[in-house]
Amino acid sequence: MTDAALSPAAPARPAAPAGGVRIAEIDMLRGLVIVLMALDHVRDYLHAGAFNYNPLDPEQTTPWLYVTRWITHLCAPTFVLLAGVSAYLQMARGKSPPQLSLFLLTRGLWLIVLELTVLSFGWSFGFPYALFMQVIWAIGWSMIALAALVWLPRTAVLLIGVVIVAGHNLLDPITPQSLGQYALLWTFLHEGGPIFVGQQPIGLIAYPALPWIGIIALGYGMGALFASEPKKRDRTLLLLGLAMLAAFLVLRWFMAYGDPQFAAGPEAVARDWRDQASYGDALMVFFDVQKYPPSLQFTLVTLGLVFILWPLLARARDPVASVLNTFGAVPFFFYVLHIYLVHLLAIVANAAAGKPSAGLFNYMINVFTAPELLQGAGFSLPWVYLAWIAALAALYPACRYWQALKARRRDWWLSYL
Repeated sequence: MTDAALSPAAPARPAAPAGGVRIAEIDMLRGLVIVLMALDHVRDYLHAGAFNYNPLDPEQTTPWLYVTRWITHLCAPTFVLLAGVSAYLQMARGKSPPQLSLFLLTRGLWLIVLELTVLSFGWSFGFPYALFMQVIWAIGWSMIALAALVWLPRTAVLLIGVVIVAGHNLLDPITPQSLGQYALLWTFLHEGGPIFVGQQPIGLIAYPALPWIGIIALGYGMGALFASEPKKRDRTLLLLGLAMLAAFLVLRWFMAYGDPQFAAGPEAVARDWRDQASYGDALMVFFDVQKYPPSLQFTLVTLGLVFILWPLLARARDPVASVLNTFGAVPFFFYVLHIYLVHLLAIVANAAAGKPSAGLFNYMINVFTAPELLQGAGFSLPWVYLAWIAALAALYPACRYWQALKARRRDWWLSYL
């Protein structure tokens, strides 16, 4: 008798896609959002305004720049949700709770180590480099939490996810400063922000753990839906997405619960859309919901749109489908490569154009402590889009090779990359 059979968390093996095959829409959705994430990071490094102002600020942005930044909000919640869905599918395909729990624990720890080393250096290009704790950090800690949650029934994990996502904004009035010696713990769990050794900033927790744990729990709890019959799945996701958007619109219209009324996070500025001078500004503020940490309203609008988008992915045809599938099948490989590629591209492009490039070394430190070193660097938005397309073209052959390697080999270490 297997461990799974003895576990109260898994009285019966959950349903899995026939033959244990990959669900193509998952890879395509993951591919789509990682392509959008690359656009955001190209903008971070190459757009002239990236060093000067928030691209969602209606007083300084343009509609094109606003949309360029806003659409990338879909990325992080989708990655974390799909990490939960993928964990459920591993259970459905035969992993016992002990096996899945150990995998999630070790992979989560591995991602955290890489975020603090390989990726933080890639963002900075300098020593000592700032610790930049963002989406890979969030996925790592979320996996560690899910390693404990997978011992529970799936519906219990789903309920925990709903409670965290819907309820964590009740914790907004609590600040690190109010917790004394536990300030760093609260920064890690819910608030986010810079971390210091003495008076010296050494890094930034951009993605505090608790809200993202709620999203990965949602993904795991919804896993059976993603593994269900396609027509039923697509219809249910469409209806769920519409319901989430409706809930967002109601909460946002009345400026009710689910998005902080005070500034928090590296991009947040407290604004009421009803107080804006023009309809355009009001629209921008209406959709400018807090990502750091992800508020309930942020999660409703982003995942609502993703669920509505899901049925459309089944209609995608080559070459678009093939490209998205390739990128989505090797997301972490893509992620690591693109950080280094985009950073190098920014340095080379600025140097070639006679623009200041020295500030792009020790980048994460300079952004917060010496922004004057970045003045004069960067390009207009059309050049950002051209650089994005060039970066994707350069990454595609490597991702195609890595996808083929993972398909023909089953080495255990490949599952960690």
